Amino acid sequence: EVQKHSVHTLVFRSLKRTHDMFVADNAKPIPLDEESHKVKMAVKLRTEYGSVLHMPTLKENLREKGGPNTGDPYGHKQYSGNQGQELEYMITGTHPYPPGPGVALTADTKVQRMPSESAAQSLAVALPASQSRLDANRTAAGVGDIYRHAGISERSQPSGMSVAMVEAGGNKNSALMAKKAPTMPKPQWHPPWKLYRVISGHLGWVRCIAVEPGNQWFVTGSADRTIKIWDLASGKLKLSLTGHISTVRGVIVSARSPYLFSCGEDKQVKCWDLEYNKVIRHYHGHLSAVYGLDLHPTIDVLVTCSRDSTARIWDVRTKASVHTLSGHTNAVATVKCQAAEPQIITGSHDTTIRLWDLVAGKTRVTLTNHKKSVRAVVLHPRHYTFASGSPDNIKQWKFPDGNFIQNLSGHNAIINTLAVNSDGVLVSGADNGTMHLWDWRTGYNFQRVHAAVQPGSLDSESGIFACVFDQSESRLLTAEADKTIKVYKEDDTATEETHPVSWKPEIIKRKRF
Repeated sequence: EVQKHSVHTLVFRSLKRTHDMFVADNAKPIPLDEESHKVKMAVKLRTEYGSVLHMPTLKENLREKGGPNTGDPYGHKQYSGNQGQELEYMITGTHPYPPGPGVALTADTKVQRMPSESAAQSLAVALPASQSRLDANRTAAGVGDIYRHAGISERSQPSGMSVAMVEAGGNKNSALMAKKAPTMPKPQWHPPWKLYRVISGHLGWVRCIAVEPGNQWFVTGSADRTIKIWDLASGKLKLSLTGHISTVRGVIVSARSPYLFSCGEDKQVKCWDLEYNKVIRHYHGHLSAVYGLDLHPTIDVLVTCSRDSTARIWDVRTKASVHTLSGHTNAVATVKCQAAEPQIITGSHDTTIRLWDLVAGKTRVTLTNHKKSVRAVVLHPRHYTFASGSPDNIKQWKFPDGNFIQNLSGHNAIINTLAVNSDGVLVSGADNGTMHLWDWRTGYNFQRVHAAVQPGSLDSESGIFACVFDQSESRLLTAEADKTIKVYKEDDTATEETHPVSWKPEIIKRKRF
């Protein structure tokens, strides 16, 4: 028997079907509304060309158009300067500005610098007569001309040359000079890294890894619900800790106290005392799986991030939740702390990165440039910069405001982890088992690694979940889906002659977003 549905249910069951039923003209463009178009263009003119609207209009232009206002369909006032005279350059000073920060801008306090007479004369002499005339025509164009020619390169401009604007006070002259195409600077040479040890012992995916501050041992967390501590020099297992009841997703060792912190998909955040190898504190509050954690370098504060779309700040000693950082609209995949502002950085599956004010517990900046989930963030140990990893790109940013630096394109996979050392080697590890090594400054990809899975594993179990440099930065450890930890070191035998940088100073086109 066919179940009968109401018309309401049938209509709302498929939004696509509803659109097909009622929106037959969805391919037709919306008719242009003349009034709103005028408003839009008026706003654009004021925004883009506000600085030149005060300039005088050419007599020829006025004569052709039959009046001062007919050339501008958007009602802006035009000035017909120097009627009956030869058009000359107008020398103006800077805009008025206050003498210092925090000082109100008034008629008494304002500072306005005027160009010296010699500077103005030298600028006027800089151009030949014919070019001066062209330049006068160009700077004195009316608003109507600006609107008509917006975005079109000027006819007087020779090919391969660009008009460079030279500012002195408020006067703008154009001087012709060859434009140099942007090129990638030569990257610093780095020796290639090679696999020299594979450590097995976990019974599930190895999800997280951390090296202790003394560089004697490292710790891993796994989908087998255990935390294992390994000797860094020999790779031997020293200790296994049990207590989590689901996958362990984050581990970190404190440099300020003998504590190890861990978090997992069981919503638990634990503090282990490494003198007794026991859990001494629990931090309760997250409503779903806890995906990552980090310790503040200078104060006793722990920050965790979770699938419940929040990050939480905990007082290590009192176990109190100091702040709940809410604002992300999807799971928060990674969190990092630093001593300088902004002290907390989070990356989320909602494709955004947020820089947080630790004291206020509020967002300082939201970066929306990524198109896909941000699963990894790493801070440079020396520069005031950081990188974020997403399937669309690896992006580099400047603190404190998150200004974009450059894209590192080419690692076309789901990037789970990033690590960087003081030498400027950035490592990105991906879900498909590939690892790319980059020169931080130039974004040059100098090595690609895809290590084989351990015998007995499926090829589909090739995946890197976490990677970290040891404290000496001479070893690179990766936590993998084939249940192993792989240890890499620099190839001592390699030289710049044996492994040259296959780099060409080609013209680069960097995407800004």
